[in-house]
Amino acid sequence: MARAATTSDTFNAIAEPRRREILSYLALKERPVGEIVAFLRLDQPSVSKHLKVLRRVGLVRMRCAGRQKFYQTNAEAIRPLHEWASTFERLWQRQLLGVKQLAEERMKESNSQLIPKERS
Repeated sequence: MARAATTSDTFNAIAEPRRREILSYLALKERPVGEIVAFLRLDQPSVSKHLKVLRRVGLVRMRCAGRQKFYQTNAEAIRPLHEWASTFERLWQRQLLGVKQLAEERMKESNSQLIPKERS
């Protein structure tokens, strides 16, 4: 089965690590393309291609001020990604609880072996 185009939906768009990095960087505030280029240490055409994909699926918004373009993460468009990932939160919590319980049991066993037993 052929892989869907990166511009077909948000999940395909964020499959690329650089795009996720851009989204995270833009989450805090709107930034001009030059800042994004400097942050990623990529050439401007590569950053522009990533931004184009993110814009096409609605994950970032662009605003023009003169000749400069500013981008910001579109939080509303990220909501479906968050909701989907949240479905796995119970699984993660259960896994973490199991690890915590195992670590506590081992710590108790370790401590009980260090404490000398009283003589009767």
